[in-house]
Amino acid sequence: MESVTLRNGIFKESQEKGKEYLLYLDVDRLTAPCYETADQTPKKSRYGGWESTAIAGHSIGHWLSAAAVMVSVSDSALLKHKLEYAIDELEHIQSFDNDGYVSGFPRNCFDNVFSGDFEVGNFSLGGSWVPWYSIHKIYAGLIDVYNYTGNEKALQVVIKLADWAKKGLDNLTEEQFQRMLICEHGGMNEAMADLYLITKNEDYLTLAKRFCHHAILGPLSEGEDNLEGKHANTQIPKVIGAAKLYEITGEQQYKDIAEFFWNQVTNYRSYVIGGNSIREHFGPENAEELGILTTETCNTYNMLKLTEHLFNWSHDSVYMDYYEKALYNHILASQDPDSGMKTYFVSTQPGHFKVYCSPDNSFWCCTGTGMENPARYPRSIYYHDHDNLYVNLFIASEISLQDKRVTITQETSFPEEETTKLTFKEAHGESLTLHIRVPYWVDREVDVTFNGQNMTSEVKNGYLAVTNEWQTGDVLEAQIPMNFHIYKSKEDARKQALMYGPIVLAGALGKENFPETDILDDHQALNNHPLIDVPVLVTSENDPNKWVKKVESTPLTFETEAIGQPGNVKVTLIPFYQLHHQRYTLYWNIMSPDDYQNFKDTEKELEVRRRRITVDEVNPNEQQPEVDHHIQTKNSTSGYLNLVHSGWRDSRGEGFFSYDMAVQPEKTMYLVVTYFGSDHDLHVDGKMYKRDFDVLVDGTVIANQKLNLNQPGELFDVGYEIPRELTKNKDKVTVTFQSEEGKAAGAVYGLRIVNEEVN
Repeated sequence: MESVTLRNGIFKESQEKGKEYLLYLDVDRLTAPCYETADQTPKKSRYGGWESTAIAGHSIGHWLSAAAVMVSVSDSALLKHKLEYAIDELEHIQSFDNDGYVSGFPRNCFDNVFSGDFEVGNFSLGGSWVPWYSIHKIYAGLIDVYNYTGNEKALQVVIKLADWAKKGLDNLTEEQFQRMLICEHGGMNEAMADLYLITKNEDYLTLAKRFCHHAILGPLSEGEDNLEGKHANTQIPKVIGAAKLYEITGEQQYKDIAEFFWNQVTNYRSYVIGGNSIREHFGPENAEELGILTTETCNTYNMLKLTEHLFNWSHDSVYMDYYEKALYNHILASQDPDSGMKTYFVSTQPGHFKVYCSPDNSFWCCTGTGMENPARYPRSIYYHDHDNLYVNLFIASEISLQDKRVTITQETSFPEEETTKLTFKEAHGESLTLHIRVPYWVDREVDVTFNGQNMTSEVKNGYLAVTNEWQTGDVLEAQIPMNFHIYKSKEDARKQALMYGPIVLAGALGKENFPETDILDDHQALNNHPLIDVPVLVTSENDPNKWVKKVESTPLTFETEAIGQPGNVKVTLIPFYQLHHQRYTLYWNIMSPDDYQNFKDTEKELEVRRRRITVDEVNPNEQQPEVDHHIQTKNSTSGYLNLVHSGWRDSRGEGFFSYDMAVQPEKTMYLVVTYFGSDHDLHVDGKMYKRDFDVLVDGTVIANQKLNLNQPGELFDVGYEIPRELTKNKDKVTVTFQSEEGKAAGAVYGLRIVNEEVN
């Protein structure tokens, strides 16, 4: 990647904006929680948002990775100085721990785990929130600093940190180790594999293999898709680590895992922009549920990393077709070009808008990967393999091949134009085969000229190959024809997106009832912001080229004919990566005039009312909603039921689970709880629990609920009125589900606070 330089264009501009944010961030504030963990006084106060929580320290790891790569591709002396200072600081902090521990949260959770007797859940381990996930970012950051800048001090710090982990983990049996991996642990298998590649220390390779989670990777190696209900970005790093282990060991199972997982996610579990998941979780195969909390940006960052591995093995254009789609339509689109702020989720809810992090008080996981993305743009533009150079992406750039004494510039303003020109700035008669990708979306042959003369060549694995003994001044130019085409939702063929070449076109819907700001500390604060009406596109023509026209005065701006209903309106379409700070639609209802006559958008009507009356809600078994609502538990279990495509939580015996939820003190509030109608007496581990429990608000019982085949086979809602005296002068209350010995509370599949009675 360091041999590639971006030139002019959208990616260069985005990279510069990303670098601005890296330079803006204060290393002393990023390392503050690490100082506190070492019982030392930090030089400055820590940042807010997630950096003020138990996941603190993950952001310095992301910043290290982002800064290291940015230094390697942009040669910023100021950023290099800040990076060296950050490593000095981490080395200093590490010196206070005899075992080499350094992180943004206390090590007692790990000491608990290393004892072999520990509590574990999907997102909690040893009493802490995803500790391996958080500290993994520091491992990865230190490794990246060494790999991209050669900083030996970074290597010594990460070796000490790895040796601390190995010493503790050696105490665990394989059963205990695998139990530990129930909790999200990031890419720890990849980090240990990377450290093995650097040091050749077999201990790290052994640890990389131990960090492979058999419960997830085992079925994938056998071609079984058990992903429904799983937290998506917990799984993707595990698979990246497996891909790296295949490259190290050659063991086929690791390759099978990576290839099967990639195919399932990209073909059956992704949205039009290349992102995946809703509310951070995988849904059923071929589901494409639209909503505000879709396509977590971290996931796509990791899917691009995985895609690079698979392409390296096969050089098949299918991987770069996906890479291009996700890079332009999700990653590039996820950074605000004005402020440099990043998205967490990218909404697919028609008529919604993007929400960006704040500069000092967010630090979501996607803020972290968002720091890294702009520096990574050059990664897969080219792929050099001995006498072969693959041109994967049409991005203005320059590449230098030292072993060939060749420098090539790629001049293009793609996707604003359909051509790219490759000029040999330096060459000395060396033989080299250029492989130019022929994308899936072209509708006719890719025309190529060599020094102005037309030529033909063979297309293999989606690449057009040209072999020559190149000389300085040689020029290869390719015409890559673009056209309009339609993407149809896997779940509902009537829901369609419009594309131009690889570019998703978004409907630019303006600022009707727009929030005061879309740059927020809390990425979910506007989840229930009112929607707007979105036109239905009504046409008898299936070919969009007949009803979408380019606006000649503006590149990549398009307009439909007056087919938007009601009202015969025209709709303006622009690339999604250009759309910021206004409402948009990616998926349209597109139908014939006859179908429109009988069309009633009951889904939209229900969603509008639901959003209007909802004050707060929690989806049990999902990490972020539960953490955001300060979940407390005792003897509580959670899981996912494929039959109803939903997560649940219960408590058994003397136990409870509770959430802090928002209320409106000036109105009567109602608690609406979703249960499963087939639930009845629970038999587990030789014990029987009757589903008979109390529902409490701020410690006061407001209802007793019994579950015994109430409505078999389906989810159902029960509404409870909350007495006004429990919400008076309050903006939050604690909702508790409580069980006693011999009984179980729940399972609860969802809960909402609403301001109208729900029948």
